Amino acid sequence: MRVRLGLIAVLALLYPVAWTAPLLRAGFLPLFGLSEISVLSGLAALWETDRALALLVALLAIVLPYLKLLGLALVTVRPLGSRAHATLQLVGRLAMADVFLIAVYVAAVKGIGVGRVETAWGLYLFTICVLAALILGWTRVK
Repeated sequence: MRVRLGLIAVLALLYPVAWTAPLLRAGFLPLFGLSEISVLSGLAALWETDRALALLVALLAIVLPYLKLLGLALVTVRPLGSRAHATLQLVGRLAMADVFLIAVYVAAVKGIGVGRVETAWGLYLFTICVLAALILGWTRVK
């Protein structure tokens, strides 16, 4: 139980770092500098064009995965009632950080034909956070 809580605490600290860390560096021509793109900078760019979509992506890719993580911590400390457990399952299903991550990888692969796209260290950190949260969600508390 302590190890699980420790992992959840580490993830709770690493998620915000991963949101601000550069996921990709993208540019149109090799001669020009590459712009760094993070989860938050991508949301900021989306906010400029479509605020409703930006709010939806923020909810599904940032807020709900973090709430799921906090719910996992709560389940680890004490058992939940059936209603709270059902709510946590719903939050887990709506938490789409993993889908967002796949979309980033697809965008990186597709972007190579248009310009130059490089992965950055934040993509690896975000991937580790998402995978660790998925594994923690799959494991049972004993």
